[in-house]
Amino acid sequence: MAGYHMLMILSQVDGDFDKAEGKVIVQYLKDAFPYRFNLDHEMEILSALPQSDYFLHFNNAMNDFYEDSLPQERTDFLNFAVKMVKADKKITADENKYLKELFFAWESEFEGA
Repeated sequence: MAGYHMLMILSQVDGDFDKAEGKVIVQYLKDAFPYRFNLDHEMEILSALPQSDYFLHFNNAMNDFYEDSLPQERTDFLNFAVKMVKADKKITADENKYLKELFFAWESEFEGA
C-alpha cells in the first residue's frame, strides 16, 4: 500500500488530480495487487492528511516500500511514478521535488546499471 500512497500524493501535489493520472494509478494497482482488496481505509488515511504533511507521509511510505520490496519492484514503481507525473502532460516543481526524493533515496541501486 506504500506505493499506492506515494502515487496518490504525487497525483495531488500539483493541486489537480487528472483523469490520466488516475488511470496510471489503477494500472499500478492491477499490476502490483493481483488480488482484490478494499481501498476505503487507505482513502480515509489520505483524505485526512493535511497537504502540509504530504512530504513527511511520502517519505515514510517511500521507506516502507523500500524495506518491503525487491530492486526490480522499486524500478517498476519508479517507472509508474514517472509515468503518472507525466500523464497530465506537465511536471510541476512540486511533482519534480517528490520524484527527485525517490531517485536520490534509491539511487545507489541504479549506479552502474
